[in-house]
Amino acid sequence: MSIQNRLKEVRAQIGNKALLVAVSKTKPNEDLLEAYNAGQRIFGENKVQELVGKYEALPKDIQWHMIGHLQSNKVKYIAPFVSLIHGVDTVKLLKTINKEGAKNKRKIPCLLQLHIAEESTKFGFSEEELMIILSDNFINELEYIEIRGIMGMATFTDDEAHVRKEFSHLKRIFQNLKSGIFQTTDCFKEISMGMSGDYQIAIEEGSTMVRVGSSIFGARNYH
Repeated sequence: MSIQNRLKEVRAQIGNKALLVAVSKTKPNEDLLEAYNAGQRIFGENKVQELVGKYEALPKDIQWHMIGHLQSNKVKYIAPFVSLIHGVDTVKLLKTINKEGAKNKRKIPCLLQLHIAEESTKFGFSEEELMIILSDNFINELEYIEIRGIMGMATFTDDEAHVRKEFSHLKRIFQNLKSGIFQTTDCFKEISMGMSGDYQIAIEEGSTMVRVGSSIFGARNYH
């Protein structure tokens, strides 16, 4: 099946319930253009070098999301143009993004990554850490960051009930933050959760943004 047809299928399943981020990591520009020509404008990459290369080569109305683990020393390369950074998982990274935002005279949209899975390989803040960090004083210091919401990855398992429980936990954290520290922040409204294997469960549990790669582009290319 063509990328265009797979994209159409995924879109039909999502409807207008969540925003679709097409995860294009390791895929050649031709594949991205095929999705672009079918109307897709939001693409997610997980390596800075690849993201910058594709940004330079592809149409300028694409919104680029950095969805992978981001190192502080690489922020400067994507700060001028990135539309959303999904995986902000340390105070150091928040401070670096703020500094690069100031240099580029733009507020950089970010999601705070929470660790909801039982796998230790996943990154992210715990809810307790986040509540401590997100004092008014610290938030006010980040004048070049727009915190749009939170992001999390469920445990990689076939146990649907387990995945559902983790997504539901993330939604609860979002609600706590929204009714607390972010209650007057209009842009704080995104819950980025769900990937090719579990995005339908994620949407049922309240996801506003899903990151779908292999269901659109086919199996990953390892290079």
